[in-house]
Amino acid sequence: MRTMHPMEGPRHGVSYWTSLTAFAACGYITTWGVFQMYYEETILPGDSPSNIAWIGSLQYALLFLPGLVTGRLFDLGYFKIPFFVASCVLVACSFIIAECTKYWQFFLVQGLGVGISSGVLFGPMVGIVFHWFNKRRGLALGITAMGSSLGGIAFPVVAQNLLPQVGFKWTMRIFGFVLLVLLGVANLTIDRRLPPTNAKGGLFNWVAFKNPAYTVYCISGVTAFLGLFTALTYMPIQAVQVGVSYNFASYLVAIANGSSGIGRIVGGLLGDRFGALNVMTPCVVLAGIVTITWPFLRNEGSLIVIAVIYGFSCGAYVSLQLCPVMAMGGIGDVGRRTGMFMSLAAFGAVAGPPISGAIDSATGGFKGVGLYAGGVVLLSVGLLLWTRYLHLGKLSGKF
Repeated sequence: MRTMHPMEGPRHGVSYWTSLTAFAACGYITTWGVFQMYYEETILPGDSPSNIAWIGSLQYALLFLPGLVTGRLFDLGYFKIPFFVASCVLVACSFIIAECTKYWQFFLVQGLGVGISSGVLFGPMVGIVFHWFNKRRGLALGITAMGSSLGGIAFPVVAQNLLPQVGFKWTMRIFGFVLLVLLGVANLTIDRRLPPTNAKGGLFNWVAFKNPAYTVYCISGVTAFLGLFTALTYMPIQAVQVGVSYNFASYLVAIANGSSGIGRIVGGLLGDRFGALNVMTPCVVLAGIVTITWPFLRNEGSLIVIAVIYGFSCGAYVSLQLCPVMAMGGIGDVGRRTGMFMSLAAFGAVAGPPISGAIDSATGGFKGVGLYAGGVVLLSVGLLLWTRYLHLGKLSGKF
């Protein structure tokens, strides 16, 4: 019987599907646009859109920020206990949110609590995919990340139908029960494949930044996330402002997340064939153009088209963004290296939506918001091209 080399991950395994289950729970965060609109109009009408956006942007950032710690712990073999604790916290927060009535309560529970617990769940999932898949890693990441899109479709649609029937409190409690089932299955079935490694360098490996391609790629992640979540956060609000019905506006988030799921699968397939960075770059260009265009639209049909294009391009980027990081070092340090990238990218995610909200408040519209967010996304394209040149020594080639 042939012995499997540590770098040769099997093409199947229970982690493939249980990662999908866990990411479906993390899809909770990608529904923030629905909460932003509901809080502005119903629960927190006295707070500015920019202030409310800090709750969502904190979630986005904390989805990545704990990766610095969880990635290192994963490399050392500590996975099951942090994953279980984070699962319990996420479920508990869903029930506690139902009792929140003030801004600071939502900030602490939904911003900090949901964000940190989702981040602790998110980081190890990436490492597990790297453990179990090698030749089809792009597709595996795409299917795993699609779980987030499935949650991003289900939660907005369910919320839109439950809120008028059972109210906010019971809507959040039902979400809690759903997460309890999903994460219960994930805790019972997910596990790592390779033995722990104790790579030198501590929590933060400064040696990795001696690779200029890795350094520039990390900067590109920060820049991209400064603008990437803006449309997902504010598209429903802008739709209502231009005369689209409230019910339809709520479904724009589900449409974008559904298209994102397709983008993650297609992006993963194309990434395996042509190279992750080769697929990501045109998708980020498309996302930037769409973000600039979105505030100028005025009817349901055009908003649906833009939501589909935006979701697809963002989904492809999100599913592939960690593949180049894998190519910039060995698998023994993969958890820490991806954790550093995600933690740095979190600074863009936490600042982006509030900056967009402040621009909206200052200008009285979203056109300036689109120009800012789309502009910084397009700036990240230049950094991606620079990364390719630094890694390959040329602008062409599979990477």
